[in-house]
Amino acid sequence: MTETFVPPTRFAVPGRIAVSNRAAATWQTATLTEIRRETPHAATFRFAVPHWTGHLPGQHLMLRLRAEDGYLAQRHYSIASPPDDAGHIELTLDHVEGGEVSGWFHTVAEPGDSVEVRGPLSGFFAWPGDRPALLIGAGSGVVPLMSMLRHHRARDLDVPLRLLVSARTPEELIYAREYGEETTPVFTRGAPDGVPVGRIAAAHVAPLLAEQPPGGWEAYVCGSNGFAEHASRLLVEAGQPVDRIRIERFG
Repeated sequence: MTETFVPPTRFAVPGRIAVSNRAAATWQTATLTEIRRETPHAATFRFAVPHWTGHLPGQHLMLRLRAEDGYLAQRHYSIASPPDDAGHIELTLDHVEGGEVSGWFHTVAEPGDSVEVRGPLSGFFAWPGDRPALLIGAGSGVVPLMSMLRHHRARDLDVPLRLLVSARTPEELIYAREYGEETTPVFTRGAPDGVPVGRIAAAHVAPLLAEQPPGGWEAYVCGSNGFAEHASRLLVEAGQPVDRIRIERFG
């Protein structure tokens, strides 16, 4: 997985969420306050952003690093924290081999360092908690989905939410300690005893579509190009309306 962010695919109709661009257009200073290891290759970076005006679960931001010689590097990253975490945001980044920005975060960054952020960006993939949500992610594609799950818990929402998340092994499952009964992990390379190994399949998706809540699911898919195509195809084959599938893909 590279650090290139591909804007959300318009597989569904544009979202019913109005997002103001006024605050999102302003660069702000974000100060790193904490680093938490999630897996051998992923870590969560917590920032204090005093003038952050909030976001919707599923939105992302633009992050900018500025070198002493004036060189700038910019990347888009999904926000992992829930909206109620006032004045703070969290990003969970894979350490991408050869990655300019992720390499700096994983090998150089320390609490007290500052970066610049701009956002939140995009309302297409956002979920404000007003309708049943079926979330499907793989690898670091779970990051925006975790913002939704955390929002669901923080607000104690009654609206149904389910998460299917894919990882190579249990050791590489990001946020493993946070998942509950709403989450089904699927492992593609190695799994605990008694747990089958393989990709997310129709057997995982079909039961959720067969027992839809009133009003049906709004489906959110996030992962690599190949995963997004695979998961969306499973959803359609199981009966999910195409116009209620939202995809965010990384390439």
